[in-house]
Amino acid sequence: MMALTPLVYWAQRHEKIYLRVELTDAQNIDAHVHENILHFQALGHGVKGQNLYEFSIEFLLPVKSQVAFKSTQRQVNITVRKNQRGWWERLTKQERKPLFLAPDFDRWLDESDAEMEIREKEERRNKWKASWHNENGKCGEKFLHLLVAEVSASAAVCVSGYISLKTGFLYTYNLVQYLGFSWIFVNMTIRLLKFGEDSVYDTFHTISGVMFFCQILAAVEVLNAAFGLVRTGVIPTLIQVLGRNFVLFIIFGCLEEMQNKPVVFFAFYLWSAIEIFRNVMRLCFRYPFYMLGCFNSEWKILTWLRYSLWMPLYPLGALAEAVAVVQSIPIFDKSNLFSIPLPKAMGTSLSFSYFLRAYLVVMFLGIFINLRHLYKQRQKRFRTKKKAH
Repeated sequence: MMALTPLVYWAQRHEKIYLRVELTDAQNIDAHVHENILHFQALGHGVKGQNLYEFSIEFLLPVKSQVAFKSTQRQVNITVRKNQRGWWERLTKQERKPLFLAPDFDRWLDESDAEMEIREKEERRNKWKASWHNENGKCGEKFLHLLVAEVSASAAVCVSGYISLKTGFLYTYNLVQYLGFSWIFVNMTIRLLKFGEDSVYDTFHTISGVMFFCQILAAVEVLNAAFGLVRTGVIPTLIQVLGRNFVLFIIFGCLEEMQNKPVVFFAFYLWSAIEIFRNVMRLCFRYPFYMLGCFNSEWKILTWLRYSLWMPLYPLGALAEAVAVVQSIPIFDKSNLFSIPLPKAMGTSLSFSYFLRAYLVVMFLGIFINLRHLYKQRQKRFRTKKKAH
């Protein structure tokens, strides 16, 4: 089969080259850079029907060898990074433009427009940094001072012999988590009221530090269940902790494109709400409930909140996590991040997005397991209280 040449459209930014290949339902895609020449070959439906299409472009200036591409039903999008940041006067080394190559006016920007785009991004980034240092730096310091003081007080109580080491450990852990998630929720609420919509888009840059701390510390919950320090199932606890940490560290932490999306705000808000608030907006003393339980004390209202508020909050939190995973799939496809290289006979690489699709199925199965576990806990708790009366 003789290879044909597809239509290719291009645009640039100071650090990247964008190519759009007009090829429908492309298969067996091979796109790589060798000696500063981009080689492309794929089977698909182009300007001359179903056929094998290929082209080569020798770039004007050096580019990096890594090539990121994403195939959609209508086209193949290719991204190549420049070796040095700058603006090219043309794409190819040869002065005469190839006949199959044309500007991509959907993405085209002049150099001045591209510089303005960069300045706008820098201004937003500087605004986030300034907001973090001015508003959250002081709050973070206060949080750390309060945390150290409370932990020291808890340790002093344990040493003095009033409570057991186990009870003191659980009390300290629950207190630290309560303070951490309270700081997150209150801080986000204040920023939302003060900065409005802007606070939604810079949530990751201003809140992620404390959220990372709280979610890493949440691994202690799995150990508590595994060693029998608390009466709860290991599997449901493990599902919740791993699910949140996967979204936080892999989806939000590794993808810069995800960090400015509103889903980060809603995920953080709901995660903290699940831990400390009633009906999403009202305070839910989940951790104080555990603290009181350590001292064999109980408030009826806290008992009801502990075993009832999961019904609206937990599904909403899981929904936010699912939305984050779905939104990240096209980004992983485009960037080839975490992709597994495969032999050429099998294809170019196994995209991480396939794992994410499988993860969604497992996640919903885990949600069902956790909801079932929480429902059984609630039934058991209130059935026991009725018998006691």
